[in-house]
Amino acid sequence: MANDASTVFDVVILGGGSGGYAAALRAAQLGLSVALIEKGELGGTCLHRGCIPTKALLHAAEIADETKEAAEFGVLATFQGIDINGVHKYKDDVIAGLYKGLQGLVASRKVTFIQGEGLLSSQTSVDVNGQRVEGRHIVLATGSVPKSIPGLNIDGDRVISSDHALKLDRIPKSAVILGGGVIGVEFASVWKSFGVDVTIVEALPHLAPLEDENSSKLLERAFRKRGIKFELKARFSGVEYTADGVRVSTENGKQIDADLLLVAIGRGPVSAGLGYEEAGVAMDRGYVLVDEYMRTNVPTISAVGDLVPTLQLAHVGFAEGILVAERLAGLKAVPIDYDGVPRVTYCNPEVASVGITEAKAVELYGKDKVVTLKYNLAGNGKSKILKTAGEIKLVQVKDGAVVGVHMVGARMGEQVGEAQLIYNWEALPAEVAQLIHAHPSQSEALGEAHLALAGKALHAHD
Repeated sequence: MANDASTVFDVVILGGGSGGYAAALRAAQLGLSVALIEKGELGGTCLHRGCIPTKALLHAAEIADETKEAAEFGVLATFQGIDINGVHKYKDDVIAGLYKGLQGLVASRKVTFIQGEGLLSSQTSVDVNGQRVEGRHIVLATGSVPKSIPGLNIDGDRVISSDHALKLDRIPKSAVILGGGVIGVEFASVWKSFGVDVTIVEALPHLAPLEDENSSKLLERAFRKRGIKFELKARFSGVEYTADGVRVSTENGKQIDADLLLVAIGRGPVSAGLGYEEAGVAMDRGYVLVDEYMRTNVPTISAVGDLVPTLQLAHVGFAEGILVAERLAGLKAVPIDYDGVPRVTYCNPEVASVGITEAKAVELYGKDKVVTLKYNLAGNGKSKILKTAGEIKLVQVKDGAVVGVHMVGARMGEQVGEAQLIYNWEALPAEVAQLIHAHPSQSEALGEAHLALAGKALHAHD
């Protein structure tokens, strides 16, 4: 392998998704020389096969629902159906605009971008396109791909992954979704709005199982109202092809016929065959192991994003990439508090949270030290205008800070920014209650909840 590189880069980054390109941009901003290697398209899963395209589909679904329900608001409109090609054009135009902007940003920062499949060839080099790229430090950021179950063949037609679902050229009459986590409930929400008969199969007791149980129950109630079916505590046992679709079976004897099966059981790390273990990098089940500063056991190698066993969220990848870049540039790096990361599931209704659940708070502090409050959105004027239902639940350490904010309702993802500040700044309910929230707004609901928790409820019953 010829070393064609004229210099040794300060940082060589393998993977151009959220974590990788964030590390590249910040490192270059801090004066480091950077090579960024990506086998596919700059932006990775989030931009091309994850966050952005799914949220575009969800917005199209929202428009469909609003059109169907327009008469409730005194607006005369007729819903004629979904033009799936038009939906894809809208989605792809959003992606294309962001992709072009990101390419320009990387070029403007003087990052050396190399498109090709990279292989970690030593603790200080990556081989790509027949050349060896040397770096004083290597950052691994090769991301994740949809997972499946051993023996379950994803054929891309009747049994599909989220990658296939984002490009599906038809709207099925019916679908089974295996997995009731973020990916599963978001696609269930989209497809129901598009007119699909949807059934979710989830092995755990609740949808959105990582959320506070109250949020999960509120989501389940809303999905029932929307006509989205789900089987909980139902372990998948197999799928067979029928004349015109699939038949999904569960261990409890249930069989569900549908046009297709979407496998949405999460995402696994991309690490096999990339030279990580050969270079001495410690691994576990395909994940690269890191400390709180994203350092691997090899001093010259760090890792970020979905490749490491932290929250698989694009904004977590951004933060981890920035942390590594600043550490390598000699700045003081602050470890990430993963409980303080905002989490949003963009189904209808949205589920948003930051901090810890009530169950986790009880585990950490004891039941007698945990105080909770639920504020129903029925008391919020803007939520009434939007015709949304839901709640904001606060979890507080008795006489102390709010340690969890859990929200369900339309547009709750837009409220999680303030919730993030409340948790991360260890705010007391009385401190938040002093802040004046705009009326009428949904942010006002977060303020009202803290007023109530501080013992001075306004638009809520004592």
